[in-house]
Amino acid sequence: MTEPAVTVVVAVYNTMPALTTCLDSLVRQSIGLDRMEIIAVDDGSTDGSGKELDRYAERYPDAFKVVHQENSGGPARPNNVALDRATGRYVFFVGADDYLGPEALERMVAHGDRNTSDVVLGKMVAIGDRSIPRAVFRSTEDNIPLIGSGALYAISNTKMYRRATIEKHGIRYAEDLPVSCDMPFTLEMYVRAATISVVADYDCYYAVRRDDDSNITYRAAFENRLKVCARALDRLAELGASADLYEAFAIRLLKVDVAWIFGANYLALSRERRAECVRATARFLRKYYGDGAFERVQHRLTVPERLRFYWVFAGRPDELAELVRIDGLGGFPVTLLRDGHAYALYPGFQDPSHGIPDRGYELLGSIVDRLGPGTELLSATWFQEESERVDLDIAVRVPVVGDTGSVAVQLLKGALPRSTDKTGARRLGGKEKRPQPVGEFSREEAPDGRSTIVRARIPLTRRKAELGVRVCLEAGGRSYEVPVRAGEHPMPLARAWGMNDTYRLAARVNQAGRVVIATGPLYPAKRPLGSRLRTLVTGFKRKK
Repeated sequence: MTEPAVTVVVAVYNTMPALTTCLDSLVRQSIGLDRMEIIAVDDGSTDGSGKELDRYAERYPDAFKVVHQENSGGPARPNNVALDRATGRYVFFVGADDYLGPEALERMVAHGDRNTSDVVLGKMVAIGDRSIPRAVFRSTEDNIPLIGSGALYAISNTKMYRRATIEKHGIRYAEDLPVSCDMPFTLEMYVRAATISVVADYDCYYAVRRDDDSNITYRAAFENRLKVCARALDRLAELGASADLYEAFAIRLLKVDVAWIFGANYLALSRERRAECVRATARFLRKYYGDGAFERVQHRLTVPERLRFYWVFAGRPDELAELVRIDGLGGFPVTLLRDGHAYALYPGFQDPSHGIPDRGYELLGSIVDRLGPGTELLSATWFQEESERVDLDIAVRVPVVGDTGSVAVQLLKGALPRSTDKTGARRLGGKEKRPQPVGEFSREEAPDGRSTIVRARIPLTRRKAELGVRVCLEAGGRSYEVPVRAGEHPMPLARAWGMNDTYRLAARVNQAGRVVIATGPLYPAKRPLGSRLRTLVTGFKRKK
């Protein structure tokens, strides 16, 4: 028998009826059953999964190998058993809850062969509320670096690996890790690999979250999470990883794996277990992030991520629970501008009894996602004292408090980047110059203490233009521009302006829901008769 192109490994424990969907996706692969072998290891299932595997083995005897064993407590041993029997050039691990796109293996094997790849990542699709990596699948790549590509955030084993590399280094799953045993395995393959490739132009892998949350990853105890994180960092050090790679992966653990401990699962614990969780995590952090390491990397964390660990270091499980609860509600706490910095006012800010430095609350990156949703039009009217002058009187709520002297409303020409449609605001580039605000401004903190009401009287000029109403401000050393949305507020009626040279003023809401002020002559000058005739005859206007 010729060597299969790929061995597909399926570790199975009580995954019916999802298992059937998984197996169907394998036998329907366009690569053909003659170029693949499927090794399924039943880890003591009690729901009929083992019988389902036997049924497929009877139907496809040349493709399937089924192993039945007593329950081992996790996927590590089944994966190792399959690896010992694999004969394919590549090995692909698929979760028994998940399934593949019809051309997944054919495309990934071809891409791996073209690039002599040691690891090939196929684009993942989430089914249900399943968490999957996205950044690494921005584009198909022949070879990616470990740092900066998103690969470190795609650490599960649902990939294709060159079997010769696995066997050369004797890489196996750690059977004493009941969950996330694939993390040290994939991490070592990443480090050993000469080439890591990505197939991003096809939906290869459909990752399914079960309705009952019985996927083993979602029900892991915090002790097991911390154990696998420690094991991964230890193994990375043993492999002689560079300081940059070690730090990048350490940050990934803080942002994903350790942070996961302090989510909804933390709130479900008893007070006693919460205290144990905080003590255990503090020991882990002091061992692996001590001696100033946390201070060096905390700028890469969001404020709620950062505060979780400050509360852990402080040994305050109750305050940590309140932070987790607030963070789980969504939305944002108050944004405070002070002395050129921006802060998120989570509980404990500048409370001397807690001892958390202001830097723990500081918003160090862009805050566009905080500005757009809370910027709201309150009123807009025309104001006229003289026949030849009209002002726009406008009031806008802006979701910042504190040093708000830079907050102003401006009427600006030009379309906004499309990215603004998603975030509702944009950060100006370093070389962008914005005109100085024109008009009279007043600012007062809103009664709820969560925002500032900016009132402006802006003089209008005689010209033909469409001007976007935008809030401009400085925050944390960066400049921002926020288009003002109308919401449910009515626009002032259009009106004429001036006696001799009459202009028309109008306020409207564009397709994106933003307020636009349009000015122009009420009676536009007619083009010369010859120009109009030429347009009628030829359909073209003469270029100016």
